[in-house]
Amino acid sequence: MNNKLPPGLVSNLQQVLSNRKGTEEPEKETEPPASSKKVEVEFDESKPIVFVTNADGIDSPGLTFLVQALVGQGLYNVFVCAPQSDKSHTGHSMTLGESVAVYSSEIDGAIAYEVSGTPADCVSLALSGALFSWSKPILVISGVHRGSSCGHKAVHSGAVASAREALFSGVPSMSISLNWKKDESQETDLKDAVSVCLPLINAAISDIKKGNFPKNCSLNVDVPTSPLKNKGFKSTTKSLWRSAPSWLAVSATRQPTAARFMSNQQSLGMQLAQLSRDASAAGAARRSSSQQQNVEVDSVGVSKKSDSNRTVKYFIQELVDKDLDDASEELDFRALENGYVAITPLSLSSSTDADAQTAASNWIASAVQEPQ
Repeated sequence: MNNKLPPGLVSNLQQVLSNRKGTEEPEKETEPPASSKKVEVEFDESKPIVFVTNADGIDSPGLTFLVQALVGQGLYNVFVCAPQSDKSHTGHSMTLGESVAVYSSEIDGAIAYEVSGTPADCVSLALSGALFSWSKPILVISGVHRGSSCGHKAVHSGAVASAREALFSGVPSMSISLNWKKDESQETDLKDAVSVCLPLINAAISDIKKGNFPKNCSLNVDVPTSPLKNKGFKSTTKSLWRSAPSWLAVSATRQPTAARFMSNQQSLGMQLAQLSRDASAAGAARRSSSQQQNVEVDSVGVSKKSDSNRTVKYFIQELVDKDLDDASEELDFRALENGYVAITPLSLSSSTDADAQTAASNWIASAVQEPQ
């Protein structure tokens, strides 16, 4: 059975796409940006594989500094998948039923790819076996991110979600964040945060090999604003600390154009797929109303309500930190505020069970006290 689309329909879709882009000629269909085959790469099989991601995006300095430090030691094979742009507050959202594009990227000493999806997509894809030919890495590291992930921030944090996604697949993981403060923090602080956490990373990999690393939880590491002035590592528990949403009404002139949110690397095939979905929706709407005849359709998309009948308002959300009365230094945010590197074990359940908390706390105490 011939499943190809009729040439006339293909031509129509291409013309619609051309009109949307404001061009006169339709683009030729191109090959997908990444091969459907697994990426075969040469690496030293005697060295463990460390997978690194960062919700802040492939170009984030925190990712670059971390990869450079890991590569510089010469102890690991380092692989990277990170979002094309900043996805730091996307939580554990995933892309389902739509194409995710993967493009090769340049990070010295590492095999790196940028992904059009979410932070969780990056880890899920890397661990699925669909992209890389190697088996699971010894450790997944998400970081170093701008802004802490203490308390309830961990719920919507793309950084924590990346580490949690690894835990879903049974791979040890940790997320690393810097308590970034506007008008005070600098990019060099991210590099300092890497130097502070590198001994912890090495200790984790060493103990994973020995089977001594805590199971059933990932480690959420929050580094104080001045990393090199930290008071040491402290095992902490997840607090109820949160940032309160603050909505600000803005004028329409401050709204970014839709093109800003569109990747300029989308292929024609991906866009035609979207057009096909729009066309299906429009066709279903037309079929459901048999009394409508001789309807002219200017677009394959579903028509919208007239803007003349409704008002439009625009808002921007910002997060404002709220203080808590609890002064216990066993809590993540309080230890961080007091200058400690807070290490909080997070499990797949809503709260870390007592056994996992005890095991992780014992390991953290051992790892940060013994010279590496």
